[in-house]
Amino acid sequence: MINFTKFERINSEKRDVLQRLKDYKEVYKVFSKSRAKEQSDRCMQCGIPYCHTGCPLHNFIPAWLKQTANKNPDLAFALSNETSPFPEILGRICPQDVLCEGACSLNTGHGAISIGAIETHISEKAFERGLKPQFPKLLSNKKVAIIGSGPAGISAATFLLRKGIPVTMFERDDRAGGLLTYGIPGFKLDKSIVTRRIKWLLDAGMTLELNCEIGKDKNVKDLENEFDAIFLGIGATKGRKSNLKGEDSSNVYLAIDFLKTIQKRNFTNELECSIDIKDKKVLVIGGGDTAMDCVRTSVREGAKSVKCLYRRDETSMPGSKKEVINAKEEGVEFVFNVSPKQINTKNNLVISLDLYKTVLIKKDNKQELQILENSLYKEDADIIILALGFTCEEPNFLKDLNIKTNSWGGVITNNFLTSNSKVYSGGDCQRGAHLAVTAAVDGREAAKKIVQIFN
Repeated sequence: MINFTKFERINSEKRDVLQRLKDYKEVYKVFSKSRAKEQSDRCMQCGIPYCHTGCPLHNFIPAWLKQTANKNPDLAFALSNETSPFPEILGRICPQDVLCEGACSLNTGHGAISIGAIETHISEKAFERGLKPQFPKLLSNKKVAIIGSGPAGISAATFLLRKGIPVTMFERDDRAGGLLTYGIPGFKLDKSIVTRRIKWLLDAGMTLELNCEIGKDKNVKDLENEFDAIFLGIGATKGRKSNLKGEDSSNVYLAIDFLKTIQKRNFTNELECSIDIKDKKVLVIGGGDTAMDCVRTSVREGAKSVKCLYRRDETSMPGSKKEVINAKEEGVEFVFNVSPKQINTKNNLVISLDLYKTVLIKKDNKQELQILENSLYKEDADIIILALGFTCEEPNFLKDLNIKTNSWGGVITNNFLTSNSKVYSGGDCQRGAHLAVTAAVDGREAAKKIVQIFN
């Protein structure tokens, strides 16, 4: 260990740009055994492991780095799965640069440990050796219903099944996984990886009800009577609109609708898609990871040009920096410091977008956005995609369960318990749109609370 002066930080190797633009296969390659050992060997094994505290799951990062460096991969695999419901997924999609790697003691000088890449390597190589997550037999006489099969729901199911508690998961869509399946493109997360995790839960005894919308296909009161506890992990799946004139035009799309439509097409291996952007000028409004997913999907769909419009400067962008780099490599043009004024249309179709230029000024020790007068200009467009974040849908069954919500529609909880003593909640529907890893934390901690009331 402590070979950070001997070995420089190395990121996962990426597929060639011209090749990866032809498909939706993952961009990053999994570390080889020798590369993972070398990079793990850089860890200083800090007395206070900031990477551990920087990780929302508080993963045992130094411990599994040490075991990888010392060629004990089976123990590394066990340690990485101990606190995380799906490390091979989070190793791929977490914004490590602002979490564990951002907190790494080497980050300010020698380059942080390549934690995400090593995390993915540990699991994938273990799976190749035939290892998989272990679950006990279902011995409890208690039953838990999980509404929603996204990161929070999968996490809750995982930690309940680990305690031998039977779980039934209800998903309104045709496939399980939530945003892991329909919100994150395949070039970041291959869908077979999500399917594999769901299969292991089914092998462990979980029951999965697909195409089952609570309140429509299943009465929520029946659910309340049938199960001893309910976990709500319904996410925040309602895309935010811009309130711009012209946003209701037929070729203006919300990010989640765009991404889901493309992924459904990819699942069926059809050649055509109901959203056709081939040879079109595409504008994506937003600067987070969802915006990056949209611009990178657009170039793969054959757009003539793709521009990402963001109201602040590049350093203020909220998404993962590596996604911005990938987007630039793939031909996306970024236009910073612009604020949309209105969408111009003809025959209910977008033709252009009016934009003001903006500037950041310091005010009361804060950066404040200021629109520059007399700076209005046009960007031509055939397609506009709004990637402005997400909010909660507030399904009607929440009222039937007497569950209280707050001003923005989020489920109100106290230690993950809702206003209904039988119902727990976590993830985006409870904390607001956030990360898959924080949803995983919520699912895990809510499961612990449910286990406690059963004991």
